[in-house]
Amino acid sequence: MTALPGIRVVHSSIHGYGGIALRPFKKGETVCEGDGVLYDADDDFDDTYALLLDGENDKDVLYDLVDQTRWFNHSCDPNSEVMGAWDPETKQMRAWWEALRDIAVGEEITYDYAFAAEVAEPCYCGAKTCRGVIVENTPEVLAALPDTLRARLR
Repeated sequence: MTALPGIRVVHSSIHGYGGIALRPFKKGETVCEGDGVLYDADDDFDDTYALLLDGENDKDVLYDLVDQTRWFNHSCDPNSEVMGAWDPETKQMRAWWEALRDIAVGEEITYDYAFAAEVAEPCYCGAKTCRGVIVENTPEVLAALPDTLRARLR
């Protein structure tokens, strides 16, 4: 696995491992590009490190991360956002992380996983605005949470 410029994987205070900034990133700057393997949304595979993105013809696809971006942790107050685009010429998916605000050297790179209700899980990100659950923050998704997770919402 080739190292991503400006990022190092370390033990995380959020969960397991995480990627930290080795240099400052400015708001709006591309933090890095991710590499992955493309699967149809209904394929059966371990999707632990997969992004749900819009593929060819806006069809849902899973992009299974195969580089250091797989260690980027969730935060309810993220400092980056993952973007994706289908390239019709190469028939390949692109994914990249863009800084939502300035990111300091040593700061962990995070983004909001925004899980669907059926795969939501407890959150331990530690942000002042932590929702208590890793889930998409929309009324319809929050309403679909099981009672055990709904009780964790803040």
